[in-house]
Amino acid sequence: MKQLFSEITPYIQNMADLSTRNNHIQPEMYREHKVFRGLRDLDGNGVVTGLTEVSHIKAKQIDENGQSHPCAGQLYYRGINIRNLVDGFLHSDRFGFEETIYLLLFSELPTPHQLSLFRQELSDFRSLPNSFVRDMILKAPGKDMMNILSRCVLALYTYDENPDDISIPNVLRQCMQLISVFPMLAVYSYQSYQHYHQSKSLFIHLPKPEYSTAENLLHLLREDGSFTPLEAKILDLALVLHAEHGGGNNSTFTTHVVSSSGTDTYSAISAALGSLKGPRHGGANIKVVQMLDDMKNTIDTNDEGAIRNYLARLLDGQEFDHAGLIYGFGHAVYSLSDPRADILMECAESLSIEKGFQEEYKLYCTVAEIAPQVITEKRKIYKGVSANIDFYSGLIYRMLNLPCELFTPLFAVSRIAGWSAHRIEEIQNAGKIIRPSYINVKPEQPYIPWEERV
Repeated sequence: MKQLFSEITPYIQNMADLSTRNNHIQPEMYREHKVFRGLRDLDGNGVVTGLTEVSHIKAKQIDENGQSHPCAGQLYYRGINIRNLVDGFLHSDRFGFEETIYLLLFSELPTPHQLSLFRQELSDFRSLPNSFVRDMILKAPGKDMMNILSRCVLALYTYDENPDDISIPNVLRQCMQLISVFPMLAVYSYQSYQHYHQSKSLFIHLPKPEYSTAENLLHLLREDGSFTPLEAKILDLALVLHAEHGGGNNSTFTTHVVSSSGTDTYSAISAALGSLKGPRHGGANIKVVQMLDDMKNTIDTNDEGAIRNYLARLLDGQEFDHAGLIYGFGHAVYSLSDPRADILMECAESLSIEKGFQEEYKLYCTVAEIAPQVITEKRKIYKGVSANIDFYSGLIYRMLNLPCELFTPLFAVSRIAGWSAHRIEEIQNAGKIIRPSYINVKPEQPYIPWEERV
């Protein structure tokens, strides 16, 4: 009898139990062999695995005695402080994402003329092969936009007449094309999901050449294609802040590892998408929104004492998803503050006024103040803890009326700029495959002849 594709049979369950028993490595063995699990040492510092010029995170400073102390978080794109970059384009009342892509790819800020040419090139690339949407998205709709996005990226390999050439000009061309079409792939995948799985009307808009990436995202997503200038500017800001982050994050490291093998651009970016899809990496802002919704349905959110008690119960695994986490707080590197979160928080207030989300914004600010206190009281932590970008990006996306199914794909629409810069850097400078070492801790054992196995 034919079994369902997704069915876990009793045999599989039994063998899974066997696999679990036989593949368990005791935590103390990592300390015994001086292995830094997750490539983080006992103090939480990342183990250095490479060099980069793309971006840099600063969360500590050294005093005159050589001692390290936490400091307000700072993020640099190609040596330029992210706050200065953001202040620059906001002060000039212009969109910043395309300028940020240029900076990450070419390691310098564009002149007005250079930026105009670059934006035109991205606009010219913003189209998909004939019948691609029909054949790759509408004919095979899925329930997870990240999987569809990955599938589409791999499919674009077959439309490329020179897909395996890893010379810098060809890889740059491929990266710019992918950067240009990612908004279309993400939104069209969502429209397909809405139509075939949620029984909603199907509409497909074409991008407008005069629009920025942020404007086109809103135009493609909304049935009437309309948006306010503030909506577009806030989304553009979110894209800038998500575009790159220090090189050591999981998906960017994946890009380096896969690129070092000499494989094609489409395979490398698809691998990065698989990494970003993981809830430990790209899905935290969805959890933030769901957590705050649960809070509003459980307690009086005007009572700070009730909020404090709810957060404490969260850490005890008694609320929401019982994971023992307050989502949107803490970071592998930042301690005192995440500069991206600070910038989004400052801009979220104006959007909350336009959208009538003042009470929601007030709640987020209250939780941002109380949560670090609760975490410090209940957890033994080696460094400070603060709200991270996921905490406020979920609020931003909700105020923009963006569906939660697109939260992580929007992350990808932005982060592909950083992935592209790192892929080019890896190809240009490394020349060796990245091959980490694992220590075997399984004792040798004799081979048991066939006739003696019972």
